[in-house]
Amino acid sequence: MQEAPLADRMRPQTLTEFVGQEHLVSKGKILRALIESDQLVSLLFWGPPGVGKTTLAHIIAHETKSYFVHFSAIMAGVADIKKVVAQAEERKKAYGTDTILFVDEIHRFNKAQQDAFLPSVEKGSIVLIGATTENPSFEVISPLLSRCRVLVLNPLEEEHLGKILDQALQDKKRGLGMYNITLEKGVKDMLLTFANGDARTVLNGIELAFSIARRHNGKKILITEDDIKQALQKEHLMYDKKGEEHYNTISAFIKSMRASNADAALYYLGRMIQAGEDPLFIARRCVIFASEDVGLSDPKALLLAVATFQACERVGLPECQINLAHCTSYLAKTSKDRSSYNAYFEALSDVKTFGNLPIPLNLRNAPTDLMKELGYGEGYDKYTADELLPEKLKGKKYLKK
Repeated sequence: MQEAPLADRMRPQTLTEFVGQEHLVSKGKILRALIESDQLVSLLFWGPPGVGKTTLAHIIAHETKSYFVHFSAIMAGVADIKKVVAQAEERKKAYGTDTILFVDEIHRFNKAQQDAFLPSVEKGSIVLIGATTENPSFEVISPLLSRCRVLVLNPLEEEHLGKILDQALQDKKRGLGMYNITLEKGVKDMLLTFANGDARTVLNGIELAFSIARRHNGKKILITEDDIKQALQKEHLMYDKKGEEHYNTISAFIKSMRASNADAALYYLGRMIQAGEDPLFIARRCVIFASEDVGLSDPKALLLAVATFQACERVGLPECQINLAHCTSYLAKTSKDRSSYNAYFEALSDVKTFGNLPIPLNLRNAPTDLMKELGYGEGYDKYTADELLPEKLKGKKYLKK
């Protein structure tokens, strides 16, 4: 029988073994208190991959008196949900036993599937624990969200990852401790940096590097930087082009340009390009930024942004990232002026507030004799210094410069 992967073998069984998420599992914190009192409520674990969502669900199963059902959103439909819920209700009625239903990747369920949980969660027939890498505000229906407590799990610190790695290398029963393994200088730091807060990446990476190193070593196994590079191949940045990380990164990009911080803006540009973002999406944001934030202080900025958009259309990746870097640097470093942006939306607010105020007669078109007789266009001077706003808005200044 093939041995389970290292990441699965090293999965903590108790809160004592669990590493990280101290804001949830330390003494007196919410999740530890719920587990120790065996008074669970329905929960949503929200966090990036490899930070302990599934592990905490298994620990809850191990340390509470509830019946535990592990459910995968990828594999199940409404009929499966109803079947599990019906069994939970029968178990509760017959034995008084609560059922914890753990749903991995709950964001993959559609609205109808999520709706199927509501009656049982409402009645307390099941304790629902959902795990998601996506923002529940976007991916979980409001009625279900309001009945669950959302617990946010953070990316693990390198200190946490280092402890997990050390445990795997030292544990002789579940880990690699039965082998005489040495890490070349710099290997540990490389692996922890690459992992980007993901414990599973650390464990999978060291396991594969061990397999590679084992082929060219004797009884003493030295894992080198080259072994780690082969095992990891290429860094995969966490980035969902339709989810929260997409919006977080583009927000950081724009705010960095707004703050005239070209270094930060270029970093977030690189993050988006490396993660596979559409360069036209980034270029569109630059075009908007050129008028919204740079505005009247530097009219050339809009010309450059539009030219960059066209370059991205015609050249494409990888070359167009150079055009984006050029435009990003310029927009970040040039002076900023939001006066036209602010003026327009102040004027628009008055349009919405006052509706169609009568246009002054001298500004009206007079294509017929009747209109001329009524005074349409009378007294119009194209170079006039007179007020041109409707009577109710006389004296109003939108563009304050």
